[in-house]
Amino acid sequence: MELGLEQKSVRKQFLGFFFSFLLLSVVPISMAKFVVEKNSLTVTSPERIKGTYDSAIGNFGIPQYGGSMAGTVQYPKDNQKGCKEFDEFGISFKSRPGALPTFVLVDRGDCFFALKVWNAQKAGASAVLVADDVEEALITMDTPEEDVSSAKYIENITIPSALISKNFGETLKKAISGGDMVNVNLDWREAVPHPDDRVEYELWTNSNDECGVKCDMLMDFVKNFKGAAQILEKGGYTQFTPHYITWYCPQAFTLSKQCKSQCINHGRYCAPDPEQDFGIGYDGKDVVIENLRQLCVFKVANESGKPWIWWDYVTDFQIRCPMKEKKYNKECADAVIKSLALDAKKIDKCMGDPNADTDNPVLKEEQDAQIGKGSRGDVTILPTLVVNNRQYRGKLERSAVLKAICAGFEETTEPAVCLSGDMETNECLDSNGGCWQDKAANITACKDTFRGRVCECPLVDGVQFKGDGYSLCEASGPGRCKINNGGCWHEARNGHAYSACQDREDKKCQCPPGFRGDGVNSCEDIDECKEKKACQCPECSCKNTWGSYECSCSGGDLLYIRDHDACISKNSEEGKSAWTAVWVIVIGLAIAAGGAYLIYKYRLRSYMDSEIRAIMAQYMPLDSQPEIPNHMGEQRA
Repeated sequence: MELGLEQKSVRKQFLGFFFSFLLLSVVPISMAKFVVEKNSLTVTSPERIKGTYDSAIGNFGIPQYGGSMAGTVQYPKDNQKGCKEFDEFGISFKSRPGALPTFVLVDRGDCFFALKVWNAQKAGASAVLVADDVEEALITMDTPEEDVSSAKYIENITIPSALISKNFGETLKKAISGGDMVNVNLDWREAVPHPDDRVEYELWTNSNDECGVKCDMLMDFVKNFKGAAQILEKGGYTQFTPHYITWYCPQAFTLSKQCKSQCINHGRYCAPDPEQDFGIGYDGKDVVIENLRQLCVFKVANESGKPWIWWDYVTDFQIRCPMKEKKYNKECADAVIKSLALDAKKIDKCMGDPNADTDNPVLKEEQDAQIGKGSRGDVTILPTLVVNNRQYRGKLERSAVLKAICAGFEETTEPAVCLSGDMETNECLDSNGGCWQDKAANITACKDTFRGRVCECPLVDGVQFKGDGYSLCEASGPGRCKINNGGCWHEARNGHAYSACQDREDKKCQCPPGFRGDGVNSCEDIDECKEKKACQCPECSCKNTWGSYECSCSGGDLLYIRDHDACISKNSEEGKSAWTAVWVIVIGLAIAAGGAYLIYKYRLRSYMDSEIRAIMAQYMPLDSQPEIPNHMGEQRA
């Protein structure tokens, strides 16, 4: 009942495309190239079997791309193939608090790989190792053929799994039966290579929305992943390329009813009939044409420098143009294209003539791309995700795929979306991950990432904490007093509040005036009265208050002047004389100022008069000056 990736791929090449006709895949079987994606499994104890072994990543669940997981291996005494629920045998794999996670080892055979993992997950396992039952090269554990019963549990598998060789499985069983504690470490950090600072990934998809469980899963993924994909693409962190699988019709059948309904360009590019009835509803050729349109949308958007618009088109088309509402057509597609301000003429030109008896350059390129290159195998099943030329294994779900893409970056170079809440590993829930925290202010240095938790002093409300992240984090810089008073002493009494926090970079905790102490744990009120720091005048009496003091004069007719630490009489001759002197001084200053102003105005006016007279003397004779002779008149006489 188990199918490896090779078996399923071959089967999908030959069965289910046409019911009564054999179609050839683009890639001949003799040339097919299948690649098993692997991760490393390291045994850390017991000593005699320590070492690193290969394991094949399961094509379901959520592999921890970019991270690693340590655990203890258990091999159950009953239900060793895991085909039944472990509860029936009273077996639980749930780890106790503080203990390592449990890796369950089960044998291959009798039921689907995915069912074994599902049963172990329900019993509390953190990961599953399946021991092969024959000595052979590792294969990829795949999901069973789609049916209602399997679809329910496959969708809910969240733990990673891997296939190990028969020989390695026997080694683990022998160690466990001998009473050894077998500790292992599953490592996915090199499952995705990171050759440069940009991750390149491709999704082999399909526009058909009526092909069952896998199509529904694909549509949901595209819709949910759109936001993250566009953030990564707009930031220049990734380069995404969509692809669409097509098959060709054998030459002998190109004129048949089946090929004509499923193919375009005279049998060169074909897709399965959505209803598999070859006549009712939509045909396979309708799917091929829409696939071609979506490829051209990407090409035109990419040429305009906005390749991320493909995600908008595909999700909008799914919502606005579903097959079940009979809107899966060019008219609806053109409406979506118009709403996204794409160039419809360029897209039509890119698509070409589907009735021409020639190759279509876009679809021909897609068929060539299906052939495996480098470390990637042939693409023969839908959907297929490839990250940095390695085929993704696991659940096609937003956070799981994002982990795989983020694993393609070198550590410390990941974009912010890789460290978002969607990528949490929940390690911070247990003892705060061993990081610093301030429970009172609900602040922690623990951060969950797809690679595991890190202890990093946080940024809170614009205030950066500094420290090692493990034992110490302190608010630093301007605004630090907003966060828990900067970790300094603070207290409020009778409507008065004081804090030892100094809102400056170069200041630590310092008790405010009127207090003394370390500024961190305590600040004690200074009794200014006892320490003779206030109210020193003979008539003064002192009363200490929290953070300050109050001075008063002993007589009711005395007024305390705090700045001079003195008491003056309100009514006595001495007091009157003092106030008289003050008024004399004020009036004298006012008279002096008025006299100075009058002198200034007089001198200014005298100066202006002399200037005006000097100017006028140049242009007209004054009475006191002799008249100037008219020489011109004498010459005329």
